Amino acid sequence: MTAAPVWSVDPRTGKHREQVAVEATADEVDATVREAHAARGALADRTVRAAFLRSAAAGLETVSALLIEVADAESALGPVRLTGELARTAYQLRAFADLVDEGAFLDVVIDHPDPAATPPVPDLRRWKIPLGVVAVYAASNFPFAFSVAGGDTASALAAGCPVVVKAHPDHPALSELVAKVLRRAAAGHGLPAGVVGLVHGFTAGVDLIRHPLVAAAGFTGSVRGGRALFDAAAARPVPIPFHGELGSLNPVVVTEGAAAGRAQEIGAGLAASMTLGVGQFCVKPGLVLVPSGAHGDGLVKALMDAVSDTEPGVLLDHRMRDAFLAGVGERAALPEVESPVTPGAAGAHTVGAGFLTVPAARLNQAGAHELLLEECFGPVTVVARYADEDELTAVLDRLPGSLTATVQLSPAEAAGEGDAASLLARLTPLAGRVLVDGWPTGVAVAPAQHHGGPYPATTSTSTSVGGTAVERWLRPVVYQNTPEPLLPPELRDDNPLNLPRRYDGVLER
Repeated sequence: MTAAPVWSVDPRTGKHREQVAVEATADEVDATVREAHAARGALADRTVRAAFLRSAAAGLETVSALLIEVADAESALGPVRLTGELARTAYQLRAFADLVDEGAFLDVVIDHPDPAATPPVPDLRRWKIPLGVVAVYAASNFPFAFSVAGGDTASALAAGCPVVVKAHPDHPALSELVAKVLRRAAAGHGLPAGVVGLVHGFTAGVDLIRHPLVAAAGFTGSVRGGRALFDAAAARPVPIPFHGELGSLNPVVVTEGAAAGRAQEIGAGLAASMTLGVGQFCVKPGLVLVPSGAHGDGLVKALMDAVSDTEPGVLLDHRMRDAFLAGVGERAALPEVESPVTPGAAGAHTVGAGFLTVPAARLNQAGAHELLLEECFGPVTVVARYADEDELTAVLDRLPGSLTATVQLSPAEAAGEGDAASLLARLTPLAGRVLVDGWPTGVAVAPAQHHGGPYPATTSTSTSVGGTAVERWLRPVVYQNTPEPLLPPELRDDNPLNLPRRYDGVLER
């Protein structure tokens, strides 16, 4: 049987640009994974690993003009947005290189024998080692930062794990170019090309998660696709960790005081956040709880004015466009749902932004309105009007897990007056990142960042952004009563690699 072609498609027209590759067969997936598995030892040297990551960042910057041109042709995200995303991706690679050099992620702990303890403590030396080959499932909406050279790949390589990337069908040409940059950087440091593998095709993605030499997986995408892969990872004869980012509603609560004092500001900020990138950010605010009454009316009017001024945009592909149109149509048809600005088709290939309103009481009833508590990918949000605190609390109690939760407060509430602290405490169990007087779109790459959340936002408690993302691809190992000459250098008493560690209970830097 002839392998299916992989086409690069222009989302602005729906037309094929070029054939990039063919979908990988089961044998080709097997060969790619085995090549990656064979490359594990080459990544053992942390100095080489860090240098490779820095060269990869420099390599992306060297051909940035070409990469941005191809990325724009395949995503319609625009050169300005893509230029910033490429810079973020290069920064992320260098940040992980710094983390590799520092070595704290190895989490070295040494406890010497203590026969007087109850029970007695033997000589114990603990650190973390790489899991092995990591399967990375690229995202559509971030063709640089969450794709071939994105956070999953960068953090896995930093951990010492080779990767095999399942390319996203929305940007296959860009995926091939970026993979070549990474392999060129690897070759410059004597690393085999197998440290970064690339496969195309839906079936290849299924074969990849089932391959016995794949030790872990990272995914960013839909609930349906991510859950299928998560279940496949768990159903293997030897289950593996699956770190998936699936769907997120990202609720926002606007207090009565905030609506009274900052209606225009909040309405404009919400419009900008929900339409950023044509509403295709994983942290887009999808449900906004606004008080009923005059103050809430003013906020809705400000939102209506701002959204009405938003230009139509192109979604990443026509499948997403069709899903968006169907999703907003189904939601708008529900009883008591209104469309102050109707989201929908704005041309043959574009969509217009809009928002829906609904009484919050409707969300507290079982039935069709539960659809409003699910993410709708694209430039739309749902404004739920709550009558009192009890109604607000009841909605919050029904919400699924999200990447973010946001509260907009009055200055007095921000200063500690009223029940703002208890509201913040109620939002905390819902999300991995809680914001006050801000908007969730925009995820800083920083050591303190957490990009994750309760299911269905993610399938694990780990972050996919920031330095601690490396922890997903490591496992701890303890050596007990092991003669020093047999220990890895990282665990020896004289600390020849000068690593941060906890030594007999004392933190050494």
